[in-house]
Amino acid sequence: MSDPRTAGAAPDGAAPDSAAPDSAAPDSPAPDSAPSGRGLNALTGADFSVAEATGGVRGIVESIAPGLVFVIVYLVAGELTPALVGSCAVTLVAVVARLVQRTPLTQALAGAVGVAVGVFWAARSGQAEDYFVVGLWTNGAYLAACVLSIVVGWPLVGLVVGLLRGEGTTWRADPRARRVYLLATTLWAAMYGLRLAVQLPLYLGAEVGWLGTMRLVMGVPLWALMLWITWLLVRIPAAARDPARSPLDP
Repeated sequence: MSDPRTAGAAPDGAAPDSAAPDSAAPDSPAPDSAPSGRGLNALTGADFSVAEATGGVRGIVESIAPGLVFVIVYLVAGELTPALVGSCAVTLVAVVARLVQRTPLTQALAGAVGVAVGVFWAARSGQAEDYFVVGLWTNGAYLAACVLSIVVGWPLVGLVVGLLRGEGTTWRADPRARRVYLLATTLWAAMYGLRLAVQLPLYLGAEVGWLGTMRLVMGVPLWALMLWITWLLVRIPAAARDPARSPLDP
């Protein structure tokens, strides 16, 4: 389950960050009223907020801007160098703005790394489509990880949620939880497979405009949708293990 703001944050147009779980404040609300978190941490919240999970408007802009600028400049100028410079400039502005405002740099730096790798490969090969190749490899890696975890009986979603909740692998003793995590992992695998099925032919055909567009469309929006669906699913085993909480509770 990748986070578009980290794994493919720049070239993939994706990316809200999956920040580490925040430490609970002394006066933090009770679990039933706890707010949703950012990135994958949203899976542990009592409520789900798309805005918070994706880092808000700023997080979305930082995720899609480098790839969007790259595609627009490349299509208008018809040259690779101005597009690469434009993408780097947008990323640099995002990092500097956070430094000046003294806000967390995790998301911006993750995006900067993604942009840097994409720029390096495109500049090295001289092919604009290579700006997006790292994202394709990332999706392929996550697809393989999801499929492998399903085959060996350790669904990746279960491992991630168990880690975030501090439950470890205790969910494996609950058949219902195992089924839910298996279903959730299968859905994530399907998402990564769909991305590759749509984008790989565009990459091989050097359709830079369409490839960039699909990376944006299938980046943050699709990731956020999958995160929400996963949140709906993983609440079932959590409720089943908590006698005081009904599976239908919000």
